[in-house]
Amino acid sequence: MSGKSTPLASFPLEGTKRGIISVSHLEAPYGKNSEPVVSIGISLGGEEESPDWKVHIPYSQIDNLIQALELAKKNRS
Repeated sequence: MSGKSTPLASFPLEGTKRGIISVSHLEAPYGKNSEPVVSIGISLGGEEESPDWKVHIPYSQIDNLIQALELAKKNRS
């Protein structure tokens, strides 16, 4: 059960023909009293509304995720 999803951004997924990465604000992702999250979706076929994969990031952990992504970017081969 999940609540209202508000799209924030989407952009092409490099290396695919129609893939996209989408970022949304998701209210009550786990039911009525659950805290909102940022939902990051990957759609290989370009269907932003129904991604093939998704991950929910609690707002309290966005800074940790950004740090980890910056580290990954810095250390890529």
